[in-house]
Amino acid sequence: MSAIDDLPPLRDIIREHSLSARKSLGQNFLLDLNLTARIARAAGPLEDCTVIEVGPGPGGLTRALLAMGAKRVIAVERDERAIDALGYIVKRYPGRIEIVHGDAQHFDPRPLLDGGKAKIVANLPYNIATQLLVDWLSIEPWPPWYDTMVLMFQREVAERIVAHEDEEAYGRLAVLANWRAETKILFDISPAAFVPQPKVTSSVVRLIPRTAPEPCDRRMLEQVAAAAFGQRRKMLRQSLKSLSVDPARLAAAADIDATRRAETIPVAGFVAMARELADIRSTK
Repeated sequence: MSAIDDLPPLRDIIREHSLSARKSLGQNFLLDLNLTARIARAAGPLEDCTVIEVGPGPGGLTRALLAMGAKRVIAVERDERAIDALGYIVKRYPGRIEIVHGDAQHFDPRPLLDGGKAKIVANLPYNIATQLLVDWLSIEPWPPWYDTMVLMFQREVAERIVAHEDEEAYGRLAVLANWRAETKILFDISPAAFVPQPKVTSSVVRLIPRTAPEPCDRRMLEQVAAAAFGQRRKMLRQSLKSLSVDPARLAAAADIDATRRAETIPVAGFVAMARELADIRSTK
């Protein structure tokens, strides 16, 4: 039995269902139930909450979420072997877990939420983690259907999410993430905690959506950030030319010098430039 419930050890479940991790699915199973409990706790009180989990695998995090009182867990899993393996959790927590067999990138949970909010808590498959986050940060209208995300990424990706201007990891992802959410790396997890062991450290990141981000068109913000960071070693007066507008006008709208480089511009500067870009294009 484990430290958090009366269910069998995860290694036994993996062996019984021949659930070896598949690289093609970005799978690395976290078997330490103390760590899965720590991730679950990081999402805050779970009573009366619906939790969306992506890639539950053998169910270590799923078990922690349920053991800590989650009213309901909707687990989205592509791997049919894992769906069979999760049957033992369904029996242990009847009526509190719903397993969706499908691709999380094409899954819209809103029909299952009855208008209520959810939390997203997941050890994300490495190969789709960044794209899933971008999708969740790009939801329209905003604020979204979730009130908290607690997600595991490779450490390098986590640093790119939480970075601020003048930091090496600062880029397009940080601009989008910190415009729409408060971001924080909570703790790291050693490669030794996973099966198979990844080559890099993982980090758990919490993102709390801002109810009222600085107003601007998300698509314009993404275009400005893409242009600026696409040539990040060049000054804005050069890198922003790809937008087919006067870079000096965009920079002036943000009250910044067009000789600055993208990595020195705070999120608010990108927002101001995005608003100006929208104004220019609306009058054309």
